[in-house]
Amino acid sequence: MPRAPEETMRRLLELMLTKDMDAVADLWAEDGTAEFPFAAGASPRRLAGREAVRGYLVGFPEVYDVREIPSITVHHTERPDTVVVEYHAKGHSVRTGEPYRMDYIVVITVQDGLITRFRDYWNPLANATAAGTLPELRDSLRSGSAR
Repeated sequence: MPRAPEETMRRLLELMLTKDMDAVADLWAEDGTAEFPFAAGASPRRLAGREAVRGYLVGFPEVYDVREIPSITVHHTERPDTVVVEYHAKGHSVRTGEPYRMDYIVVITVQDGLITRFRDYWNPLANATAAGTLPELRDSLRSGSAR
């Protein structure tokens, strides 16, 4: 059953909390994209297609244990297929046990109930700190391999 962009995003967040990454990937259109404009280091900047998204998400629960998304704000745009969503995620890093607290801004476009474009603006420094990979990120930036 087709969903509006806001409903699709809320469903995605519910599935993230249940750690059902396959179901999250199934929200993408077969040729839908995920973009991460602020990605750095080894993190991809763009994924093309549902299966690329699935591959990217497969290990997420082994890195972060997201327990709560206490705030979600949805901004509707002039385009009925696109919304901007601000949310905050809380949990902890599985690797380090450190708290995971991340603010996100996502621009999501949905057609026929499936995500065709997902632009996720997140902080790579906060991400690497929580994951315990800050030294690797720092090294990648020094070597110029950041994208």
